[in-house]
Amino acid sequence: MPLYEYACQACDHKFETLVRGGELPECPSCHGTHLEKKQSTFAGRISSGSPLLTEIPTGGGCGHCGDPRGPGSCSMN
Repeated sequence: MPLYEYACQACDHKFETLVRGGELPECPSCHGTHLEKKQSTFAGRISSGSPLLTEIPTGGGCGHCGDPRGPGSCSMN
């Protein structure tokens, strides 16, 4: 189920909602259905040239979570 951000054209309320199948969302404030789908913050970061999650380096540091402060720094130890 994708999470979308919307702006209500009737009351200008901005909100996020999960959209299932062909459901049409409604504004939680005024229950209007004339909505403008906004680009999510996450989608904006990916399209702006930020590294994809698969490109972010993992490991190193503590050996368990990759905390750069070294062994014993994170709550996983």
